[in-house]
Amino acid sequence: MSQDVVAQAPSATGRDYLELTKPRITLMVVLTALLGYVLATPERPQLLPLLLALLGTGLVAAGASALNMLLEEETDGRMARTRNRPLPAGRLRTRDVLLFGLALTLTGLIVLEAYSGPLAAALALLTWASYLFWYTPLKTRTSLATLVGAIPGALPPVIGWAAARGTVEGGALVLFAILFLWQIPHFLAIASIYREDYAKGGLPMLPVLDKTGGITGRQAVLHSVCLLAASLMPGLLGMAGRVYLVGVTLLGACLLGTAVLWAVQRTPLAARKVFLGSLLYLTCLCILLIADRT
Repeated sequence: MSQDVVAQAPSATGRDYLELTKPRITLMVVLTALLGYVLATPERPQLLPLLLALLGTGLVAAGASALNMLLEEETDGRMARTRNRPLPAGRLRTRDVLLFGLALTLTGLIVLEAYSGPLAAALALLTWASYLFWYTPLKTRTSLATLVGAIPGALPPVIGWAAARGTVEGGALVLFAILFLWQIPHFLAIASIYREDYAKGGLPMLPVLDKTGGITGRQAVLHSVCLLAASLMPGLLGMAGRVYLVGVTLLGACLLGTAVLWAVQRTPLAARKVFLGSLLYLTCLCILLIADRT
């Protein structure tokens, strides 16, 4: 029996370290960085520089996630959905998580600096720092933290753009705006689904403070309308063609429809539809932009 435990330990530890990196969030960061890189490249991107840019960006994102778990250990321990994470569950030590997070971050920054340029590395560092030292502390203080957190969340395509061109131009700012606006209904839906958990964790998210859900629903609708408008800009600016314009209009209308339904019904099921719809929206938007770029 003891031999079985020893044999399983490395695998369990590996899963714990993987969990620290928040793989789904890191994957989303890499996907949107890919979007920025491809749109900033006039011709077909060279594979190796692209992969190195994505690797560096992903490592910095993973490092930020690990250090975020370190900073939020106490909060995570109070919530059912997070209390089994490696730190609050006692499977990893604070020192190990700190070293792991810093090692990922430093490696990612070195890769970006060496192969994607100083601007891409600086933007990645800005994303990392604003996520950890601006957004994370505000989460326990104000519902406006969601808006603050949307800033580092919208920077990955800008990092990708800078890695490809060595500069930040109007197209990168358009992608930033789209990602910024997309995050609001997405994270409001998550906070609404886990409202009671967030309240136990001491996180004053808007759905926690907004008992009836009316303000939350209206904010989701407002930002979905703004997102629909912003998402048309790549087509209007010549970054993508007609297929993108038609597709993103339909996507935006569908996401707006789920937000309106949530604002009217104010149920967990309606919030979950917004959450799932937002994931589908972002994935399809990235595919459309990359496939139909001009």
